[in-house]
Amino acid sequence: MNNVGGIDRIARVVVGVLLILATTFGLIGVWGWIGVVPLATGLLRSCPLYKLFGFNSCPIKKSE
Repeated sequence: MNNVGGIDRIARVVVGVLLILATTFGLIGVWGWIGVVPLATGLLRSCPLYKLFGFNSCPIKKSE
């Protein structure tokens, strides 16, 4: 089930990629590989913590 949408998704992907790139180029330490987490949750559109806390940033679908 998707629970990450819109700006939240874009921000996760951008932050994830930036952290991974910064680590790859030696700008920050090995902790930067944590960027894999926001990158994966942004690409998969699903965040386990959102599910745990009942949060959803996807737009509400209208039934017709």
